[in-house]
Amino acid sequence: MANDTQFRTCPDTGLKIHLPAEKLIKTNAVVAVVFLLVGGLFGLSVALTRWPAVHFLPADWFYLALTAHGLDVLLVWIIFFEMAILYFASAILLGCRLAAPKLAWVGFWLMLVGAVMTNVVVLMGESSVMFTSYVPMQADPLFYLGIILFAVGALLCCCCFFGTLVIAKNEKTYEGSVPLVTFGAITAAIIAVFTIASGAIILIPTLMWSVGLVSYIDPLMYKVVWWAMGHSSQQINVSAHVAVWYLIAAVIFGAKPLSEKVSRTAFLLYILFLQLGSVHHLLVEPGLSSEYKIFNTSYAMYLAVLASMIHGLTVPGSIEAAQREKGFNKGLFEWLRKAPWGNPAFSGMFLSLVMFGFLGGITGVILGTEQINLIMHNTLYVPGHFHGTVVAGTTLAFMAVTYLLVPLIFRKEILFPKMAQWQPYVFAIGVTGLSVFMMGAGTLGVPRRHWDITFTDAAMSFDFPGAAYLMLGLNGVSAVVASLGGAMFIIVVVGSLLFGKTKGEAAPAPAAEAPPTTAAAQYGSAAHLEVPGTFALAMVFLVSFVLYYFVNWKYLAETWGLS
Repeated sequence: MANDTQFRTCPDTGLKIHLPAEKLIKTNAVVAVVFLLVGGLFGLSVALTRWPAVHFLPADWFYLALTAHGLDVLLVWIIFFEMAILYFASAILLGCRLAAPKLAWVGFWLMLVGAVMTNVVVLMGESSVMFTSYVPMQADPLFYLGIILFAVGALLCCCCFFGTLVIAKNEKTYEGSVPLVTFGAITAAIIAVFTIASGAIILIPTLMWSVGLVSYIDPLMYKVVWWAMGHSSQQINVSAHVAVWYLIAAVIFGAKPLSEKVSRTAFLLYILFLQLGSVHHLLVEPGLSSEYKIFNTSYAMYLAVLASMIHGLTVPGSIEAAQREKGFNKGLFEWLRKAPWGNPAFSGMFLSLVMFGFLGGITGVILGTEQINLIMHNTLYVPGHFHGTVVAGTTLAFMAVTYLLVPLIFRKEILFPKMAQWQPYVFAIGVTGLSVFMMGAGTLGVPRRHWDITFTDAAMSFDFPGAAYLMLGLNGVSAVVASLGGAMFIIVVVGSLLFGKTKGEAAPAPAAEAPPTTAAAQYGSAAHLEVPGTFALAMVFLVSFVLYYFVNWKYLAETWGLS
């Protein structure tokens, strides 16, 4: 058992903080933000290249930037930050010592070396195979090795997380069941193990193929197994950012879920069914049967959709319940009008929730419908959907929780508070434009991976509708706005860490102290269950869902004449 000097007590929340875990949280979070900056710059260059009036990069640099952008923002930034979340949700929320800190540092350094290695190899110009790295395109062996090292490091960090849960249970640092936020982190970690195993199964043979030890990799087999990693890595994100929603609601409002059991069941549905959505990337593959595709992308995947809809109801519902208990009972939405919209942690979280549902969730079901997928799959609609989930949902939620972590973990006051207040709104506006305009261009048939849709100097040309060029121009403007929001976030966070006023400390907590008493670290459901405002918002979502679903069937019907 660790001695008393390894802990401190947060004077604001009463949380008992293990200092080795705190150091790991700081380091992983800082490195994550660095890769967010790098990946964001690559993303801006891609968007400006897709803008026909600007056309920023030549073809070879476009595909290089597209490869690096996908790697850095879909994997590196998010998974580094998720490691910080895992340590927070275990050692900090449970008030116990972190298991095997030295192993956690080994994991961190493997992740960092792998991420840097892969970026360097991509910048060398011989590995522009994009995020999916489909065979028979072949990258430098160090490209695959870097991703494998990163994945192994993440697996070691997950092992430390699970070991910490065992320590907390054995040392009785909490009573009853683990808090809901920790349960959500457990869900993310379990999916992470599945994801890493899938990556190892396909990337190790691909590494051997790249050095000549394996003569052939079947492209269809590669795609099927690779997407068990590529898509499931985004399911880690979903589980993690939903846990962050619950955390922020608990810390700011003292909110508890409407039903602990229902919310936990929703997380369990993620473990059982969320990865099945991977197949929506394979619906145009002729080698897979229709029965396999339809089962995975409709009947089974709808159970994962149900889980997200539960969270989409219970998170704002928990906030409404807490607000109504405080007396904000006038009409349907006084609880929402009187919420702290000037607090970037809350505004970022709530915008993340709304945008993830409307931009990412609805479009995910559209892409998961086999028939509709046929007219959407290889268009810009797909990255438009990605930006509605990974950026509008996960990245914005992680930005929001950072405004809580900086005072709690780094013990620094937020610098530039006005900029911090506006940052979630600026970023959200930019990301909404990115997602909507890419999906609009995709609906008009613009391909997702083409460098120049004007086909300048091409032997054969093709004229897209004029609105497609407008969409790509607006997409470029939105990318600039989103980059401005991202820059504001980095300025606030880095400025706060370097120049922010240091907060006072409390005396170290005795080892036998009771577990923390904040709502985020407790098991229990809300006492107030009347949430009419949340149900009204849920009906707006449902109507939007139904209308948009049938609009896309209309688009599909317009192609029937081609047969």
